[in-house]
Amino acid sequence: MDTLQSMRIFVRIVEAGTFTAAARSLMTSPGVLSRAMSDLEGHLRTRLLNRTTRRLVLTTAGEQYLKRCWQILADINDAEEEASGAREHPAGVLRMHSFASIGQQYVLPAISKYRALYPDVTVELVLSQRKTELFDGNSDVSIVTGAALPDSELVSHKLGATCSILCASPGYIQTHGAPRLPSDLANHDCLILTTPTAPTHEWVLEGPDGNVEMRVNGPVQVNIAESLAVAIREGSGIGMLPVYAAVEGLRNGSLVRVLPQYILHKSNVYALYPSRRYVDAKTKTWVDFFRAHLPSFIARDMALLETLTRAQLADPAAPLVGADGFAQTSVSASAVPSV
Repeated sequence: MDTLQSMRIFVRIVEAGTFTAAARSLMTSPGVLSRAMSDLEGHLRTRLLNRTTRRLVLTTAGEQYLKRCWQILADINDAEEEASGAREHPAGVLRMHSFASIGQQYVLPAISKYRALYPDVTVELVLSQRKTELFDGNSDVSIVTGAALPDSELVSHKLGATCSILCASPGYIQTHGAPRLPSDLANHDCLILTTPTAPTHEWVLEGPDGNVEMRVNGPVQVNIAESLAVAIREGSGIGMLPVYAAVEGLRNGSLVRVLPQYILHKSNVYALYPSRRYVDAKTKTWVDFFRAHLPSFIARDMALLETLTRAQLADPAAPLVGADGFAQTSVSASAVPSV
């Protein structure tokens, strides 16, 4: 019996939660893993896992053995990385998951900059509005947003914070008028963004007089912010957009900020990965890189939002609708801070 390989199999089964999930990540069959576990338990003369039809439960001996396995495998991993120089020279495929909107607006631009530093790393990015199961071995790291994270065994790093705002098209405002108070939203078509972390029909507007909660409804509901922005630009109604999905439309005039003294849905950006002990060089350098660069991306967009909002509040008649049907603003590219 290969004791070291049996340790790796045992740890993978525990982290994945099921023999099936562990087998997928190791590209083998549940039967092979079941036989390996039986051999290991026979070798140790003790039961490590209690198996039921629904879940796996560590025995007391299994909990102690798992801690030892983690330490042993971590030491071996460190020794191999030091010998190969992998810590200094990340290489190979970095499998990444990200929520769709932040992936398009922030992760993809950062990947380009990251690969300029680490050209031997290739990236496989999956954009999805669903959280990924990191223990199944299909992703090394996940970038998600949310006000907070539920308790889990995943390692998490808070990378930054942002918020959402309300937007409409110039044409919609010309036809229906602009709401002056949150209560006015009851008389407007409110477009709904459904994501794993965004509120749907309950909007909480945070403004100068505190929080105002509104129950809203509307004719369109989508699950990706960029798709909602299209519906807003087409005049379907008022929608809530993350700042990073709204600023380009505000700058080119295809969107107008509504109730500009209010923000909604403060949200943190997190990096998640399965284990603190087995972080390879690709994952570690990516998380460190994104943590260093994301605040500048967010600061750039917030500065642009503030500039555009000040211009809108200073001149309620602006933005004007031009011949192309888009609102025109006087903000130049030089007003946007560089990153």
